[in-house]
Amino acid sequence: MANMRVNKLVAVAASVAIAAVLSGCGSESGAESAAAPAVTTTTVAPTTTTELPAPVTTTTEAAPPPPPPVEPEPIPTPQTTYAALDGAYYFSSPDGLFQCGIVTLASRTEAGCQGTTAPVPPRPEDCMISWGNGIRVTNAGEAEFMCSGGAVYTSGGESIDPPLAVGQSIEADGYSCLSASNGISCTNDETGHGFRIAPDSNEIY
Repeated sequence: MANMRVNKLVAVAASVAIAAVLSGCGSESGAESAAAPAVTTTTVAPTTTTELPAPVTTTTEAAPPPPPPVEPEPIPTPQTTYAALDGAYYFSSPDGLFQCGIVTLASRTEAGCQGTTAPVPPRPEDCMISWGNGIRVTNAGEAEFMCSGGAVYTSGGESIDPPLAVGQSIEADGYSCLSASNGISCTNDETGHGFRIAPDSNEIY
């Protein structure tokens, strides 16, 4: 009986000792777990920034336009009206104050201009009609003032004949007539005689 009690005590003591050992081991593991917190490692990938080069602006200046082509000055052409019957050349001064023509008649050819001019020489005794209203030159000598009762150098149209612009000339039937800033001049090409007529001046040669 006494042996059985001793054995029982020994068994209880052994159980208590085992429990204490086991308790000690569990307590140590928990302490270690509390003492060593979990470490989380996060690896951040480096951010790479690539800077784009600044845009290059290229300015191309447009080439200046070529100069316009120089056109040659037009060659003046005579502005004339041909009479229906005798083929005369009729024209007017640029200002319309003189009516002129190169006329071929049965006995002669002549060039002349009619209109008011100054000065005018005295009226000759044999002129019984309008005097000094123009100058003509024929193929028979020097130019002279006209004694005429009406318009001679006209094509007979409702308006005066086309103007001969300054710088233009008519050359026909042995005569040359030129329009200039100082009046109309007509010359017999063979004799060299002629005239110049303007409103405030004139000359005979």
